[in-house]
Amino acid sequence: MEQYEPDSLSPAQLAAMRRSLRNGRASLTRRSLLRASTGGALALGGLGTLSACGIPAAKNTAGVSSEDHSAKEKQISFSNWTEYMDVDDSEKHHPTLDEFTKRTGIKVKYTEDINDNVEFFGKLKPQLAAGQDTGRDLICVTDWLAARLIRFGWVQKLNASNLPHAYANLSQQFRTPDWDPGRAYSYPWTGISTVIAYNKKALDGVEVKSLSDMLDNPKLKGRIGLLSEMRDSMGMTLLDMGKDPAKFSDDDFDAAIARLQKAVDQGQIRRFTGNDYTSDLTKGDLAACVAWAGDVVQLKADSPDVDFVIPESGYLTSTDNLLVPNKARHKTNAERLIDYYYEPGPAAQLAAYINYVCPVDGVKAELAKIDESAADNPLIIPDAAMAAKSHSFRSLSTKEETAYEEKFAKLTGA
Repeated sequence: MEQYEPDSLSPAQLAAMRRSLRNGRASLTRRSLLRASTGGALALGGLGTLSACGIPAAKNTAGVSSEDHSAKEKQISFSNWTEYMDVDDSEKHHPTLDEFTKRTGIKVKYTEDINDNVEFFGKLKPQLAAGQDTGRDLICVTDWLAARLIRFGWVQKLNASNLPHAYANLSQQFRTPDWDPGRAYSYPWTGISTVIAYNKKALDGVEVKSLSDMLDNPKLKGRIGLLSEMRDSMGMTLLDMGKDPAKFSDDDFDAAIARLQKAVDQGQIRRFTGNDYTSDLTKGDLAACVAWAGDVVQLKADSPDVDFVIPESGYLTSTDNLLVPNKARHKTNAERLIDYYYEPGPAAQLAAYINYVCPVDGVKAELAKIDESAADNPLIIPDAAMAAKSHSFRSLSTKEETAYEEKFAKLTGA
């Protein structure tokens, strides 16, 4: 297959094209793969690997550092997801990582070995529970798993003196998650916004500005999609019902389940999807759906019919987060790398490539030098109005997580 990259395409569009070609299918993004695999694992009983009975007893040692070899060993081992770092045209080098090494002398062993939160946790669990080095100095996991690692005491408290840029430049909307208030143990790599996407041609004049518009309009029967990830679909439903995903009760959750069950029974919802909603939306098989903003950025670049809306009730935001496991040999080096990505320059280079929400304040001017359209895109750099509509799904106890996932799995037929 001949690869071509027209001069008229922006850097973000070129990056999206390269990602699609490397993945072997259009619009298959890292976030889509993550959500599809994670949601399926939980619905099919993957929670057992994370439940209390599946976790070996371990003393809570949060904040207790192992011996730090950073001064003598100028290196760091960083585990991340695929397609989650900038690459050059040869696809053999990561420019921002290379610049970090040039500046600091710290060599980065960068490994794309995270394909799914549950699977990755399974790899680390034996060593973490035994108080052993995992061989990784820095990991990137989604907020709900980050919360568990902090609760179990399996990650180290960060040294704020090594994080001056991170402390100063972290966007306000990401500063106080209920699972890590003040970001003592973690810093976000990216934000992931859940929005409503639609195909203008498929809507054929029907207005969609809210989840209710999707669920209640008979003209859209059988052409609506929701996500198979419980937190995203239920969070958006709770918001549409006037409830706060950060403070909802069991009764609120059950009411939201009933709301979606009614739409399922009436045939309004075509299906609950993982990554495959992207092709359905582009083709028009779905007129509107709950979607991830990182996907929408790429889909908009490829299709003039695809667009998005932020409901008046708000939207859901989650994060992928950087943490230092207990017994990591190079904690200070890891902190220096975290801080580096909170400088506007490196943060802009990263955002231009991966197209997810940048959690770094002051990055817009730097991003505009690379790609003006990305800098003006609220799905990458949220403006004040959009940031104000952002909501997070609250942390769940093990009991709640099991109960809620079971109810959602029954709803979706998983």
